[in-house]
Amino acid sequence: MPFPYLTETQTLTDEKRAGLPCDFIRISDGVTHYELSGPEDAPLVVLVHGFSVPYYVWDPTFAALTEAGFRVLRYDLFGRGFSDRPRLTYDIDLFDRQLAELASALGITSPVNLIGLSMGGPITLTYTARRPELVNSLALIDPAGFTLSQPWYFKLITLPILGELFFGLFVGENLFEKLMEDFFDPKNIAEFLDRYRVQMSYRGFRRALLSTMRSGMLGDFSETYRRVGELDTPVLLLWGREDKTVPFAHSQYVIDAIPQTKFYPIENAGHIPHYERPGVVNSLLLEFLR
Repeated sequence: MPFPYLTETQTLTDEKRAGLPCDFIRISDGVTHYELSGPEDAPLVVLVHGFSVPYYVWDPTFAALTEAGFRVLRYDLFGRGFSDRPRLTYDIDLFDRQLAELASALGITSPVNLIGLSMGGPITLTYTARRPELVNSLALIDPAGFTLSQPWYFKLITLPILGELFFGLFVGENLFEKLMEDFFDPKNIAEFLDRYRVQMSYRGFRRALLSTMRSGMLGDFSETYRRVGELDTPVLLLWGREDKTVPFAHSQYVIDAIPQTKFYPIENAGHIPHYERPGVVNSLLLEFLR
């Protein structure tokens, strides 16, 4: 019997999705919500978001890249946004498989350019390490993947039943507090949080986040970083200088593991510099991609 998260009052169905924006496609583990835009013959860029904020976190990047003539794909990871919340383990194999099957289902056969944000870093790194022939370049924005100091309640969350109780009782407003920490300047946080609340009403959201935490997605992917460092794949690293979620100091770990990294710190930005400083970040991305 699923744990009764009382604030999750809706179920994602085909009828519900009919009135939602963008497109949906069914792959082996469930339905994925995505948006694909730009000239069909243009170089393809794939945007992979992080732990809990769905693909709207890419709004400034998606707009800038499509306007610059690229073909751009963004999508909601399973358990987030308007993608399904399958009853599976939310580990790296699930997220890697989702990306690979989505590309295949959309008929993408040529090598792509990947951009991964936060937890999207380990996902894009894994995809690159497993299929280097399918990746032209990789850009990482404040990526996760090196061990973080965890709050006192993290071990509690990983325990059966106690973790579900904790998520049911406390994970709500404190999620918003954590999201606020992603910003250096919180002036745009209200609209950001309003859009975030929508996904929280669909059944399976908290279960997906809990499984993601328990399956090691916020843990150590240093070996995967080193495997990409052994390839000739070009890598761009961007990091908000004031990041409180994944500390700026972790940028050195990435540089050490991937010698070919081109690194640019982003001043006056937190964990989502592409959202707070789109002019600066988009210029660097376009220069790299071209």
